[in-house]
Amino acid sequence: MSVELVENDCLNIIENGKISDVDLSFLDPPFNQDKEYPTHNDSMDSQDYWSWMKEVCSAIYDLTVEGGAIYFMQREKNAEFVLRTLRKTGWKFQNLIIWRKTTSAVPSNIRYGKKYQIIAFGTKGDKPRVFNKLRHYPPLPTNYKREREKGIYLTDVWTDIRELTSGYFAGDEPLRDEEGNRVHKQQSPVELLARIILVSSKPGDLILDPFGGTGTTGVVARQLNRNCVLIEKDAYYADVIRDRLEEEREADDDRNRSS
Repeated sequence: MSVELVENDCLNIIENGKISDVDLSFLDPPFNQDKEYPTHNDSMDSQDYWSWMKEVCSAIYDLTVEGGAIYFMQREKNAEFVLRTLRKTGWKFQNLIIWRKTTSAVPSNIRYGKKYQIIAFGTKGDKPRVFNKLRHYPPLPTNYKREREKGIYLTDVWTDIRELTSGYFAGDEPLRDEEGNRVHKQQSPVELLARIILVSSKPGDLILDPFGGTGTTGVVARQLNRNCVLIEKDAYYADVIRDRLEEEREADDDRNRSS
């Protein structure tokens, strides 16, 4: 299985015809919330930002196999825009996954505190080509008498995967520089990608991540015997991905976790 890193703007690569027959795509783009990136403007006009997302989703749709899947992660406040973008670019909506955070909620003076992110799951066509029904073993609720020996099937609410925040719950998994600072503000957990890839692909399938970031998708795809194309336009993050793919850190091994 191969993991290919392409250092370029994702639309330049997706639209040039060199990638085809994608089975699963994972989109974790910049959220347009004024974070600092070396080469990306994270304070785009809202209309321009969603036009860009629409262009990306449409281009990915064209190179995806029938029944192929897309997972589009965003802030909870943007759920309306995500679903509209997927619908207008041809994707069939399947689930709106609620990924509940394990750290404290982000407080607000005018609305309820924010405790989750959304991940929209869609397919090219009415039914997914692959959907492996996974079981997991969440903590036993207080009103249950006994554990379920075979676990329970996953639902569209994920409460058992910790985010890679800067606080106590970050653990050893986030990539950091020599001063201990996270090298990327938006890092996806290995366990999150493992779940998505296991559910919506088979060994040998092609996974696409157009916003490569720190390369988590590629790390997990390789562990699970999938092929992967990572696209990252920023040279600094591309170097981070190369180093990570070569290092094979213990913290990146999903076998060290249980879900």
